[in-house]
Amino acid sequence: MRCYNHRVPPQLLVANDVAALAAQLGDARRYTDDLVAPLSDDDLVRQFSHLQSPLAWDLAHIAHYEELWLIREITSEAGTDPRYDDLYDAFAHPRAERVALALLTPAEARAFRASVRRRVLARLQRLAEAPDPRLAEDAFAVGLVVQHELQHAETMCQTLQAGDVAYPGARRSDMSEARAGGEVLVAGGAGPIGTSTEPWAYDNEREAHTVELAPFWIDVAPVTNAAFAAFIDDGGYRLRDCWSAEGRAWLDRERAEAPLGWRRGPRGFERRRLGRAEPVPPGEPVQHVSFFEAEAYAAWAGRRLPTEQEWEAAATWTPDGGKLRQPWGDAPHAGRANVGRARFAPAPVGSFPDGVSPCGCHGMIGDVWEWTSSPFQPYPGFAAFPYPEYSAAFFDGGYRVLRGGSWATHPLVARATFRNWDHPQRRQIFSGFRTARDA
Repeated sequence: MRCYNHRVPPQLLVANDVAALAAQLGDARRYTDDLVAPLSDDDLVRQFSHLQSPLAWDLAHIAHYEELWLIREITSEAGTDPRYDDLYDAFAHPRAERVALALLTPAEARAFRASVRRRVLARLQRLAEAPDPRLAEDAFAVGLVVQHELQHAETMCQTLQAGDVAYPGARRSDMSEARAGGEVLVAGGAGPIGTSTEPWAYDNEREAHTVELAPFWIDVAPVTNAAFAAFIDDGGYRLRDCWSAEGRAWLDRERAEAPLGWRRGPRGFERRRLGRAEPVPPGEPVQHVSFFEAEAYAAWAGRRLPTEQEWEAAATWTPDGGKLRQPWGDAPHAGRANVGRARFAPAPVGSFPDGVSPCGCHGMIGDVWEWTSSPFQPYPGFAAFPYPEYSAAFFDGGYRVLRGGSWATHPLVARATFRNWDHPQRRQIFSGFRTARDA
């Protein structure tokens, strides 16, 4: 059943952009293929973590999603195999169970992907033919499929990290110190949050609305590994007063003593990163921390986590009360943010001075997803599209919002209004944070 939001703006999604839409589908496929090219079929079928799917499941799931939206929804043609509706439905089977399913082999998954893509490209031409009021909706479906594949490519990076796979793209990290620090005052007031104009924005990013914020201070950059190590060395994981009741319960269960992948070595903290043991780079944003760890650090520092509205204001609000589409306006990400697997790791904070937000914050896009204090909830005027399960199923108060993207986030997805969300205990994601305080 087609259930698109009729308010999706038609700009850039018109019939004569068929070539551009096809190109973006091709770019997304190459982005996935480049990631898995160095891996063996054995790597693709293994389950490295109960929190992650086998990579072969992701490959076939991406193709099934594309077939569903760009063939079955648009043309009403039948799918390749009705069994796939169960095998590759992300809601039907938890990740821990997927390795036991009768999944396609890597070779079969590749053949399925190629078949679906051939059919899609043949049918994209309908967008260039007779006028159809649904053209913008169909083009939005292309954007949906493109972004879906790009988001799964990041999930697959998480799988590789969780499995400690010796990945050839993981060059040695930059051991530089932080190049930015301190805090900056955001004046607050009334300003815009969300979007009503971004063509491929998801339902949870809509609609644009005005919020009133009190003035607040926020970190110029995400909290670094060096700063988080100081928290650990001060007994932060044992300072019970720094932890919320939920955080203490998580700590007791998890028995965490440092970010995921860290351990103490003879010369300080070391970490495992994509099959490599290395010293923890002091200037990088800390990553692989849960919401509870971020919250405890903030309490230890006498601060708090920003709300997602404060985060977006720090990223986009201009002194005149307006809003930039990105922290650097409409300019491309190149040279302004660490995204798109450029390094396979965060960069030392302050590495991209051309990407500083209007109020002076570094690294608002890329490097690490940043935990906020906000539960994942709908914006005013929310309307579910293109299917209710995308966002609405997660508005139960059990998820926290992360903002900004990571080093593994594709630039097309790394926009300032994008809202990520996860359980507060999750650490396998590329998550960090910055802190704030009331003015």
